[in-house]
Amino acid sequence: QVQLVESGGGLSQPGGSLRLSCAASGINFRMYAVSWYRQAPGKQRELVASITSGGSTSYADSVKARFTISRDNAKNTVVLQMNSLKTEDTAVYYCSAIWTQRYWGQGTQVTVSS
Repeated sequence: QVQLVESGGGLSQPGGSLRLSCAASGINFRMYAVSWYRQAPGKQRELVASITSGGSTSYADSVKARFTISRDNAKNTVVLQMNSLKTEDTAVYYCSAIWTQRYWGQGTQVTVSS
C-alpha cells in the first residue's frame, strides 16, 4: 500500500518559518521525483517545488530564495523548508511522487497570518 504522509503544517506569522515533511512508504522512493504543490481557497493547485530522483531542484518564482526542498532517501522523506513566509503562502500543501505512477498525499494546512 502506497502512502505519502505530509506533516509540519500549522500557523505562522509573516516572516516566520515552517518545515513540511513528506514521508513515503510502499514505493521504491529513490526512483521517484517528488514535488510540493499548494492550493489556496478558490485557486487552482500550483506547483511549488520539485526534486528529481537525482537531487536536482526547481522552484516556482514566487518561492525562490525562500523555500528549500531536499530529500533523504535513507528515510524515504522529502522536506520543504519554508522561510520568510508571506500571507499569500497560505494554502493546503500536498506532496506528490511520480515515476511510473503519480501518488498524492492528503495535504497539510499552512496558514500565515498576523
